[in-house]
Amino acid sequence: MTLALYGHPFSSYTWKALIPLYASETPFEFRAIGPDQPDNSAFVAASGPAGKFPVLRHDDNTVFEATTIIEYLHLNVVPDAGLIPADPHAALMARKMDRVFDNYVMGNMQDVVNEHLRNPEAPDADRTAEARARLTKAYDWLEHWLADHPPASGVTLVECAAAPALFYADWVLPIGDGRPRLADWRARLLALPAVSRCVEDARPFRAYFPLGAPDRD
Repeated sequence: MTLALYGHPFSSYTWKALIPLYASETPFEFRAIGPDQPDNSAFVAASGPAGKFPVLRHDDNTVFEATTIIEYLHLNVVPDAGLIPADPHAALMARKMDRVFDNYVMGNMQDVVNEHLRNPEAPDADRTAEARARLTKAYDWLEHWLADHPPASGVTLVECAAAPALFYADWVLPIGDGRPRLADWRARLLALPAVSRCVEDARPFRAYFPLGAPDRD
């Protein structure tokens, strides 16, 4: 079996695809994207309509989009790892939370980052304020949701989506002491060996974070 993941160690969506591979101890080759790896970059560019990473290559199959990669791993590589709950209703709820983290946490965080990338000297204040306001609403919703949904101890689709989203979102807008359940969950996620490995591998690239990476985590 030839299994390779194309991505960048500082990329949140690359983390999302790496976490299930690390957690399940699945052998694979990581193929980094960058100016020194033109072949890898060319492969990613040709793999999907947007040419974005991560991309999974498994024998003759090419899979893009981090959520789809996790679904593919569940079906074809590590079906016993528990990435998707066996109960159909629980699986539906996991997929719902995956969308919450991608669209309302990661998405709003990325909107702020994009404004700083677009104009580092003077990011649009209204757009960044609106994105942070949306992120605040997502935090508050998650804090309320956690009251009735204690975090799982293992790694499922939900943890794969939540860990990178909350890691970077807290850099853009700190979760703060007023959301103790969410702050505690973030800390527990970062302590998972698979997530901690992603954090450490990405550490050399923190200087590239456009808002300035905080001196923590």
